[in-house]
Amino acid sequence: MNAIINDPNALRAVTPAALSAYARTAGWAKAEPYGDYSDVYAGPSLPEIIIPRTQQLGDYALVVSQLIGIFARTAEVSETAIYHDLIITDRDVIRVRAPDAAGDGSIDLISGAKLVDGVRRLVLAAACALGNPQPLYRTGDDREANDFLRRMRLGQTEHGSFVVTLMTPTIPPPTTEFLSLGGEVDMAPMDRRVTRRLAQALTATRHVAELTSRGDDHAFHQAVSEGVSANLCDALGNMIKPFPTLDISISWAKTWPAARQAFSFSNADAPILRAAARSFRSREPRRNVRLSGSVRILRRDESDRDGTVTIRASIGDATRSVTTTLTQSDYERAIRAHDARIPLTVSGDLERAGRRWHLHNPHIVDIISAAADPPGPYQVIVTYEDGDNFDGDWRWSADCPAIGCASCGRTREEALLMVADAIQGLLADYPPGDYPPKPADAMAQVQAEYEAEGWSYTFDEVTLSGPNPYR
Repeated sequence: MNAIINDPNALRAVTPAALSAYARTAGWAKAEPYGDYSDVYAGPSLPEIIIPRTQQLGDYALVVSQLIGIFARTAEVSETAIYHDLIITDRDVIRVRAPDAAGDGSIDLISGAKLVDGVRRLVLAAACALGNPQPLYRTGDDREANDFLRRMRLGQTEHGSFVVTLMTPTIPPPTTEFLSLGGEVDMAPMDRRVTRRLAQALTATRHVAELTSRGDDHAFHQAVSEGVSANLCDALGNMIKPFPTLDISISWAKTWPAARQAFSFSNADAPILRAAARSFRSREPRRNVRLSGSVRILRRDESDRDGTVTIRASIGDATRSVTTTLTQSDYERAIRAHDARIPLTVSGDLERAGRRWHLHNPHIVDIISAAADPPGPYQVIVTYEDGDNFDGDWRWSADCPAIGCASCGRTREEALLMVADAIQGLLADYPPGDYPPKPADAMAQVQAEYEAEGWSYTFDEVTLSGPNPYR
């Protein structure tokens, strides 16, 4: 039988590893080297063949063509079928099948485009979960996962249904035994480990979806370590939505063989998966949040350098207590802010756990040196009592309606300094900016009272800085 595949580029796409793996699964075994770049393979009742170890041979395409012909005659199948098998022999293949496609194997364009994009996001979620499984990934930040995705190949669909076929980069045969250094070290290439993580995540997702449908509200969160994430649930839920059922299978490269795995999801799983994705996102810390507020609690053991603080800050439309652990230098800054009663600004990842709020990876951005309560000037209304019914020398009084306090003195200057002290004392009892505001017409009300009493008055201003010799 003459080879019907004559395109040299197509023939060079078949790797030596694929030829070797196919030959071994078909009954051949490596017998001996043949020159510097090839090996002889033989098997019971099988013709002896020579398989090259490199694609750099000048007649590599011709050798592949001849081998395809031998494999086809031995298996009694077409050379096209052999070529197709060889192309995927050294690759893991992910197939996503919509069984209810039209009779000609087609689906509508919008559903098809969403299905392909869903497969892309599904594999990307598995790649992100390879190193450090998390409930939610910023997939754009993972360069290694995105590089892997760019090396994936989209294969041809198959007859009888609509099938999205995705092929990993080539999986070389193992050349190193698994090592044990305080636990098993997986020496499989990344391309294989991503496919394996995907299979693990799909197995777990199928299981926890069933548990959730029976009332287990925590099943999905307990499966994060197996690669289940908001990203994976979102992708899978959106893929399933247009179809009554969706089948996913993984065929492993013959260069690193494993048993085929298959998974099936129905349209009824879609709302469960989307709800799980929402739940993952609601618990995920808000990244790089800035909070400004006053330090309420300081706590540090004598043997520790780091310290825990509780900050009263606004989150949304409410004021919350947020706990965080600061490094030694930031904790010292927090002490100074607390003692000076001035607010600070801290950044980090904000997480809500039940009713409690925590800030992870914190860093003090700024200590607001100018307190929210300004040093002044504050407007005061000054009076002098010269009637016979006044007993004593403290005839001058100064009233600050905006703060709600007053004081007096033997001189006008003393009254102003004493009311400044009173203002400062009142404000010190509250976090900066938290002093209860007085009515906007407070000054007008005091004026009206003074006029009703027949007292004369003048206006002045005071600040909270400077010495007071009358204290």
